[in-house]
Amino acid sequence: MQDFLSKWGEAAYTSAGFFWMALWAFILGYVISSCIQIFVTEKRMERTMGKDESKSLLLGTFFGFISSSCSFSALASTKSLFKKGASFSSSIAFLLASTNLVIELGILIAIFLGWQFVVGEYIGGILLILISWILIRLINPHKLIKKARERLDEKDEDDEDSEKSWKKKIKSETSWAKVSKQYAMEWKMVWKDVTLGFTVAGVVAAFVPDSFFQTLFINTGDGNTDFGFFTILEHIIVGPIAAFLTFIGSMGNIPLAALLFGKGVSFAGVMAFIFSDLVVFPVLRINAKYYGWKMSLFILFLLFTALIGTSLLLHYGFNLFNLLPDPSSVKITNAEHFKIDYTFWLNMIFLAISGVLIYLGFFKRKDVMHMKEMAPKSQLLETSLKYIAFVCYLWLAGGLIAKFFL
Repeated sequence: MQDFLSKWGEAAYTSAGFFWMALWAFILGYVISSCIQIFVTEKRMERTMGKDESKSLLLGTFFGFISSSCSFSALASTKSLFKKGASFSSSIAFLLASTNLVIELGILIAIFLGWQFVVGEYIGGILLILISWILIRLINPHKLIKKARERLDEKDEDDEDSEKSWKKKIKSETSWAKVSKQYAMEWKMVWKDVTLGFTVAGVVAAFVPDSFFQTLFINTGDGNTDFGFFTILEHIIVGPIAAFLTFIGSMGNIPLAALLFGKGVSFAGVMAFIFSDLVVFPVLRINAKYYGWKMSLFILFLLFTALIGTSLLLHYGFNLFNLLPDPSSVKITNAEHFKIDYTFWLNMIFLAISGVLIYLGFFKRKDVMHMKEMAPKSQLLETSLKYIAFVCYLWLAGGLIAKFFL
């Protein structure tokens, strides 16, 4: 019993420590994302992207880079851009960029995994887009694309504020109140995933033995970093399967990715795990609701194939230049998380910024309304995740009591 209580306390402490490490990064990323989404409207994106394929692909990538990292927001924005006439290739580029090239994800990866993974994330995001574009050109699914366009609803909602220039908006208190509402919406979209992801990471760190990972990811453990091609390929395939089963979004998956790397999973396998947020079942279901099941399965095939190719290219490319990271450099399970250091002061600063935004949007300017289109979520899944998140909070509270008072 004492052994269980000790592990429970360690699991809860690790989960809380992971979140404390990442808190300022979440706040910074979502503040930046909220500002961009208010000051750069989707309608302006639609007009700018135009019809030219190469220009549209580049702009889709750029607009994805400056947008939200939330998969559900990205899916809704992608649908809107595609409906307004953006090419299928540029729409996929936007979707991939908005979930792999965003600023907040890079900051989080830097905290947990180091600069090689940040470089891998951004180069990998570009490779995902290029491989997807090549596959689309080779396969040329014009009938699927035509049917998907016909399926989409032609209704459109105008934003009365969309024609204002960003220079005027940035001086407006109303616009900043909308930034506050968008910031709260960003947290509302991810809090369940983040809670579950960080809790699972702590549980895995404390309770799951290394032998489990050595069985799941072949030839890992004992400090082995010399992987053959088929071992790397197995890691790349198993990584997305693990992500598929967890249903956790990209931001919540990063501490799990760090644990996987620390347990000996290859660089390629960890990158595949991080890239997998668009090949999970909720995304498959939403795409089917938008475009039909045939197109949804084609997108799944497209992204999964691009993911495998990208992970292989990253692994062997980094290996060629002797840049593969060392698993021993990732030590996050035995760290002293709560101390007065730069993380503490950054958290204090960004919590204060959060407080200012919440005061402006929800107390001073309660009259300002702001809503952003989101992809349709499964009510059953969302309700289940909500109650699971509450169970996670009880688990964390009990574990911290066990660690410090028992």
